[in-house]
Amino acid sequence: MLHSIIKEKKDKWLQSDNCTISDLIKYIRDKGQLRDTQIEAIETYLFLKIQGQNKALWQLFSEGFFTNGTDLSKLNINQTTRDFLTANKDAFALYDFARTKNGNGSLLPELEKLIVDKPAELDYDTIIKSIFYNVSYADYLMSLPMGAGKTFLMAAFIYLDLYFADNEPENKTFAHNFLVLIPSGLKSSIVPSLKTIENYDPSWVLPEPSASKLKKLLKFDVLDEQKSAKKSNKARNPNAQKVNACMPNPFGQVFVVNAEKVILESISLQIELELEEDKDTSNDLKRLFGQIPNLSIFIDEVHHAATDDIKLRQVVNYWQSKGNITTVLGFSGTPYLQTAETINAGSYAFKFSQITNTVYYYPLITAIKKFLKTPTVKIGQNLDRFQIIKKGIEDFDTLYKKTVYENGAIAKIAIYCSNIAVLEEEIYPFLIAELKINPVEILKYHGGNKDYTLPKENELEFRSLDLAISKKRYILLVQVGKEGWDCPSLTGVILSQKGDSPQNMVLQTSCRCLRQVDKGKEETALIWLNKDNADTLNKQLKQEQNSSIDELNSTKRIGKAEMVERHSRMDYLQLPKVDFYQMKVTYQSIDEEETANTKAKLKVIIKKLEDYKASALISTSEISNIDTGTTDIINETGISFANYNQWLFEISRQSFGLVSETQLHQYDAELNEIFETVSFEKGGNRFFNELYDLHLIQSKIRVAFSIKRDLQTDTELIPKQAELLIAERLTDVEKNPKLYPNEADTNKILELDKSNAPLDADLAEIKKAYETLKQTLEAQGMGNFVPAFDSYQTQFEFSSTVKAKNNSFHYLPYNFGGSGSSGFEIQALQQTLRLADFKTKELEIYYNGERGLTEFVINCFAKEGKYWKHIGKYTTDFLIIKRTAKDKIHKALLIETKGSLYAEDKVFQSKKNYVETEFLKLNQEKFGYQRFDFLYLEDSKNIAANITKLNNKLTQFFND
Repeated sequence: MLHSIIKEKKDKWLQSDNCTISDLIKYIRDKGQLRDTQIEAIETYLFLKIQGQNKALWQLFSEGFFTNGTDLSKLNINQTTRDFLTANKDAFALYDFARTKNGNGSLLPELEKLIVDKPAELDYDTIIKSIFYNVSYADYLMSLPMGAGKTFLMAAFIYLDLYFADNEPENKTFAHNFLVLIPSGLKSSIVPSLKTIENYDPSWVLPEPSASKLKKLLKFDVLDEQKSAKKSNKARNPNAQKVNACMPNPFGQVFVVNAEKVILESISLQIELELEEDKDTSNDLKRLFGQIPNLSIFIDEVHHAATDDIKLRQVVNYWQSKGNITTVLGFSGTPYLQTAETINAGSYAFKFSQITNTVYYYPLITAIKKFLKTPTVKIGQNLDRFQIIKKGIEDFDTLYKKTVYENGAIAKIAIYCSNIAVLEEEIYPFLIAELKINPVEILKYHGGNKDYTLPKENELEFRSLDLAISKKRYILLVQVGKEGWDCPSLTGVILSQKGDSPQNMVLQTSCRCLRQVDKGKEETALIWLNKDNADTLNKQLKQEQNSSIDELNSTKRIGKAEMVERHSRMDYLQLPKVDFYQMKVTYQSIDEEETANTKAKLKVIIKKLEDYKASALISTSEISNIDTGTTDIINETGISFANYNQWLFEISRQSFGLVSETQLHQYDAELNEIFETVSFEKGGNRFFNELYDLHLIQSKIRVAFSIKRDLQTDTELIPKQAELLIAERLTDVEKNPKLYPNEADTNKILELDKSNAPLDADLAEIKKAYETLKQTLEAQGMGNFVPAFDSYQTQFEFSSTVKAKNNSFHYLPYNFGGSGSSGFEIQALQQTLRLADFKTKELEIYYNGERGLTEFVINCFAKEGKYWKHIGKYTTDFLIIKRTAKDKIHKALLIETKGSLYAEDKVFQSKKNYVETEFLKLNQEKFGYQRFDFLYLEDSKNIAANITKLNNKLTQFFND
């Protein structure tokens, strides 16, 4: 589905010169505190935020953001359809999506055929919006299994958003404040969730001093207090009071709340919201959240919200209507729907079994292979409740009774019970009387009823289970511990009867014991089920994870990735630095006035205030006669509290410190007049008048404090020297099929480098060397060790790769296995090394495309009017060089290998255009001859055609 397409696009972006977060991702990986899945989720999140501009998924989809570059000219479709798809991006996007490979066929073959047969008859806009639930904002789902660290991920997203928002306060892409919604059924998880976020170390994702600065800015509020009545006043609604206290312009505020507190019980929620729009909102949590600026909403365990989905969606849509929502981000253990959703496309309807806004998916099985405990699931066929519990405890005691984890916590097993009476009257007595378990090792935990209550210390014991002080080993539970219970030392689960867990949560309950405890260690867990629960688990595994109990039982932990050592050959090859000229553009502002003339500029703003105000009318008429009635002009409306000093603070803050509050207060007379005009009094409070363009007015106020300037640019050519390998950055790489040369050739090249043995010894020389070796060994009495001549001769037989060692491979091995790599680069290198002209002209070819390893990076510019604008950096894939002396490069051919999809990449095309025109020209002018040339090879072309094109370029360019 879409998450697979997003991953492919994201990986290519990360490898491209357009990626602005490469250093940040490298920092996170080097820090080593997050799992691979968490880093991948962060990459996806930032990809959608930055490259996708935080747009709604339906909009990105319609714009062709997710298309894979299908060449319509090569498809077997009629010309009418081809022309229609070429002219309509949304139609082409839906067609391309329908053609996505799914097993042995297309994802939606009927839709694909319908578009081909009747392209103009479909309402593409409606279909695409329906696929993504008709939401107009960025609404993404991250699907990670229990134990993957979703709460840590929330914390990481919060800090990353704040980092970018702090640098660009006006950029609406990144949030300033956050609302974390915990499922209504998981009230006990609210404090642990808060603590996890509050105690998160931001230096795991951000370097200092930014990490410490943002941690100090972050403020937390748990909204879990009860109000006395639905229409209670502010004094009796402490949750609303907490939100009110941080208004009107909070930054770094995190609210954690149960979802039920923002979902009305009323079925006609939207009607109620509209009717109460003009009422006092100071005690209404739902409406107060709508006033918080730049708010991102995180919904934990989003599948729980499904039953309240319509209500929750209505509330979020209401907040969005206020223009304050930045992103809605859901977290779930599965990307699958309980029931497939139907989308209508004219006469055809198609179904999705996956949640379509899933942008990242990490399967449970993969998590078990990488870091979760490896489970053994046992099924009690024809065993009663007590037999299953006995078997489960016996197995647990045998495997884990002596297990103590690194934090001192002992292994423990949870036995779930269908109700309190079963726990108190059957299971607990059975453990003590029949199994002879010491009561000190047993913890009972449930909500109590009229017959059975628990001492208060049991809750403390439950919350302390994962600590070394806890000696509880057997945990008896009723209706708790199904989700939101974070107890890594839980190592076993028993569900002995139907009803021990709600039917829709057997998977979540069973997997409670899979959380990793000690990082880097292979851990196991035990799950005992009766047949009913086993059948339900199998069904849910199939539905939610496309897996089964058999697969769980056969899954084994994947060991650490095998790493390959890499070696620099720069000294052996004596590879010179590349001399070239780089354009440098400096921007200069020229003052056009001696002073800012702030007072005069503020007076101009006052005179023009009405120009920044919108008009609003309300028409009232009878339904039976719409031609009668009245029209009222609205002069003021708004619900955001206005405070003069807070307003000045915000103007100053958004100036990045260029305009201080002290400076603003020097013009209180003028500024207060503006403030009084753009705000109004109502009910003893002051509110901003939303008819005024407040953002524009505040911007003009800041401009009034600056001297008018004109921008001028100067360009100069700077001489540069670039190493093709930054040796200290050459690190070991994970073994993969796209390392080149292979291990044998790499070792042979290194061996030959060390011995300086010739690559082209003839038969006579080999025989002479053999005779010398033979005589030496015989003289030492070691004649038995003389090898046969045929065997000896093989060491002088080299592969074509090894024979090319003096003309390539400035480090070993090259890694062509980066994200988005098609394998075309290896083909291009291999074919180049075989070319006759390459050999006779004594050329050399070096791979330059591995990010971060080379200094040869070109700054690219585009002309906009009379100015040069920097458009990014370009790193060529290969350089073919010709030396005139051992330490001097005379010429260099830059080779770019890209897929056909880059033909539509405007940024890449702009960089390519700069390199093959301006860069080549300026270097030719400075060196006095054509020092560089550029060749673009497209991997959709026939390899033979590409090699012919390369050979012609070699003949033409290296002709001296």
